[in-house]
Amino acid sequence: MEVTLVKTDYEGQAKKLMELMEQTDMLIVAGGDGTLQEVITGLLRRADHESFSKTPIGFIPLGSHNSLSESLHILSDNQVKRITSATLSILQGETVPLDVLQIKGEKEQPVFALIGLRWGAFRDVASTIKKYWYLGPLKIKAAHWFSTLREWPQVHEASVSYMAPTLRPPDLPEQKPQRPNLMYRIARRLKNYWYPPIPEPPKVEEPERWDERTLSTLELSIQTRNKNPVQTRIDDSLLVCVEPDSFTVGDFITVGEKKAEDSTSFTRQSLKLEASACRLNLPEEGAGFYNIDNEEYEAMSVEVRLLPRKLRFFCSAERREQLLTQVL
Repeated sequence: MEVTLVKTDYEGQAKKLMELMEQTDMLIVAGGDGTLQEVITGLLRRADHESFSKTPIGFIPLGSHNSLSESLHILSDNQVKRITSATLSILQGETVPLDVLQIKGEKEQPVFALIGLRWGAFRDVASTIKKYWYLGPLKIKAAHWFSTLREWPQVHEASVSYMAPTLRPPDLPEQKPQRPNLMYRIARRLKNYWYPPIPEPPKVEEPERWDERTLSTLELSIQTRNKNPVQTRIDDSLLVCVEPDSFTVGDFITVGEKKAEDSTSFTRQSLKLEASACRLNLPEEGAGFYNIDNEEYEAMSVEVRLLPRKLRFFCSAERREQLLTQVL
């Protein structure tokens, strides 16, 4: 067995390596959300991404943020146990399909995400929490409270257009059709020679139907359903979550604490839209920044499309059983 080990030295290197990498039987990514996002972005920008995306991927959580780990590996506060679970899942060889978000601005190359995109006041405060390290366990409360002293309410205006979810086809194993016998192939060629088939008229594609909403929100997020990849679903969809703009300062601090623990969480009052694609239109100035899989990007108007079950990741058999129990 031949193994190639590559250690990245700077931001963006994993993306470039993936764009140049030759075909391989397996990919193993040891890092955090940022490294993983670079790898899948480089992979899906390749000209041969249709075939390369069938390569199974192993993820060993070694970063400061490892959001995907809880979907694939046994939950534990012990880092050694998490790494062991991740390694064993690769050795066991069981995989699950994961959705991918393709995020594209007007002029930029697409970026790809496994968790989602986040924009708004809670995201902005989360990026400042480290500054208040000297406050210990009070740093999250303090960061949210100080932000309200600087500006309140922290409302963000935008509009979102979205398309309805698509029906999810059954997940059947890939079957290679058997090649017909020689006599059948000869007869078919003779028939096509003497009686050429009449070409079918081109199918007229129906125009895409987009619905639009104007939003006033404290935070908007666009998420995959990868939190539980084994859940049976009728539709292939991403989830747009829009938090209300009517929180009090106390609500803002309480909700902010919960989002600091789990950035994909949302409140009961939030507006939820299921879609197969969406366009987020932001103001030209002062839009701030996005978090895409916990990596910071300059916020701009983007189109987000779901690539359903695009990649396969190794998953712990024990964690898979736990997730199936959650569904039931």
